Amino acid sequence: MPKITKHPRLRTKVYKGKGGQAYVYYVYDMRPDGQPDIRLGSDYAEAIQKWDELYNHKPRTIGRLQEAFNRWRNELLPTYASEETRKGYAKNLKRLEGILGEMSWEEITLPVLRSYLDHRPAKVQGNREMSLLQVIWGRALLWGMTEKPWPAQGIKNWKNPEQAREFEVTDELFAAVYAEADQVLKDCMDIASATGLRLTDVRTIRVPADGALQIKTSKRGKPVRFVVADSPVLTDVVERRPKKAHSVMLLTTPTGRQVSARMLNDRWDDARAKAAKKAEKAGNPEFAAQIRAMYNRDMRSRAADLAGDVDEASKLLQHSSKALTEKHYRTKAQTLKAVR
Repeated sequence: MPKITKHPRLRTKVYKGKGGQAYVYYVYDMRPDGQPDIRLGSDYAEAIQKWDELYNHKPRTIGRLQEAFNRWRNELLPTYASEETRKGYAKNLKRLEGILGEMSWEEITLPVLRSYLDHRPAKVQGNREMSLLQVIWGRALLWGMTEKPWPAQGIKNWKNPEQAREFEVTDELFAAVYAEADQVLKDCMDIASATGLRLTDVRTIRVPADGALQIKTSKRGKPVRFVVADSPVLTDVVERRPKKAHSVMLLTTPTGRQVSARMLNDRWDDARAKAAKKAEKAGNPEFAAQIRAMYNRDMRSRAADLAGDVDEASKLLQHSSKALTEKHYRTKAQTLKAVR
């Protein structure tokens, strides 16, 4: 009667080194298939995991990028405080898995990374995916999954070129869409352009407590506070809010319901389309094109432009550096004084 084993086709081999030492390693028995045995290494736990993949026909992950992808998703992705950030990283990770997951670390070279970017239709999004891959690669080095350094280490300008969005929300553009907006969208535009908060935070900031709006921002996790009395715009929003609202958020529907991202997107698209159509009827197609190029999130840039200077704007947007504020958010031309 054949011997019953917990791990069929798992065999142990022993060989001697030059000094007479005995070394033990594990193999997957391929004799029934008429092929050479598959070495599983000398570590028992790792050998059992490889055996499980082979015997139970699971996709191989040991020694491949998928191993790091799985661990990063399970251990590190949940640690990000922002739900928006987690969703974005999860989407990027899924894209990376489909193309690079089955590849070994040795197969990933700089030309492979560049080819990934060349074939990626969304060029800027491809850059974001490569940035995430670099983060995971660094973790894989710490986890001992690879000893190979990041292939693009020290290489400049290897990603797709990016150009900062330059769009100024002028008073005329703001007024054009504002005039076509319902009260929910008007309140959203007012809160965003007054505080510089991201739309996620605009939707989820609560009613004032002790005369101030307080929130821990979704992306940075930093607590911020706005004294309502210091802002006529915020004061008006608070006063307009339904007194018997079901939601505790500042931004609500006229019936007191919480506002979703979809509600804001639909309202913005509708108001922007109406404003653009009105501009075209007035014989101003260029202004109509500018309206169509404007996004609701551009209210954050408007807030930066309305700030007194770049220091104030950078502080308002909770940026770690003024350079970031100047490059991406301060769109107005700087006024200089002629020297003669």
